[in-house]
Amino acid sequence: MERSLPDGTRGILRARTALRRFRLDRIAPGPAVAPFVENFWVLRWDLRGRPPHRQRVLTRPSVHMTFTSYLTSGRTRARIAGVVRDDFVEEIYDEGRVVGAAFRPGGFRPFMDAPAATLTGRFAAVEEVFGAAGTALAEEVFAAADAGEAVGRLEAFLAGAAPEPDPSAERAAAIVARIAARPGLVRVGELAADVGLGQRSLQRLFHEYVGIGPKWVIRRFRMQEAAERAASGDGVDWAALAADLGYADQAHFTRDFTAAVGTSPAKYAREAGPGTIEA
Repeated sequence: MERSLPDGTRGILRARTALRRFRLDRIAPGPAVAPFVENFWVLRWDLRGRPPHRQRVLTRPSVHMTFTSYLTSGRTRARIAGVVRDDFVEEIYDEGRVVGAAFRPGGFRPFMDAPAATLTGRFAAVEEVFGAAGTALAEEVFAAADAGEAVGRLEAFLAGAAPEPDPSAERAAAIVARIAARPGLVRVGELAADVGLGQRSLQRLFHEYVGIGPKWVIRRFRMQEAAERAASGDGVDWAALAADLGYADQAHFTRDFTAAVGTSPAKYAREAGPGTIEA
């Protein structure tokens, strides 16, 4: 029985079912864009003759630049997605492909003339940030013969547009990585003291570079950890997991999990675990 999931599925809810509907590949960035881009990714699906699939995701505190094409109808969409505060739901149908760049937390701010928070909770057209060059890029990506070529064109564009690395962006990314590595972290004050910043300075850094506050980031990584543990297939001691994640009691953990994921931890474990049966 399959118990583990491929790397890179954290945040993809009910990932075992999801990976029967689409294929997700991630590509490491080259050195020219590595200070800004965490990875490039390609999502492919073929649901011709099958029902549409609605995928729910607990997103990371990252900006994404995406190019979606439905191969049968010819419909296309190019946009920049700011940090999504709530869960993100996307419906796919027919046959299609998305080529995307996932920016490091703070990594998109150097490309902008405004704080990253101006993108939070919304989708912007690529040309809103990159102007006519962004429109031309979209045409190139959609005209690419295959996904590898499309990623190459996107990476070349970002390498050509890349500003100098920003020390504040690097610091923001390092702090977000620190949060991700400590799922039991609860208080913003503890984080601020840990990284040597006052709470107001930390809030300003996150507003400018990450696009959302450190409290949200702490909560989001806790929920991603909880969802992954619930789907692991191992018997979960919910009270112990709640304690591991810094909750005072199981009831508060259950409330937060249900609000974020849409169902209780125990039900999610049944629906997302390795025993999931999907037609």
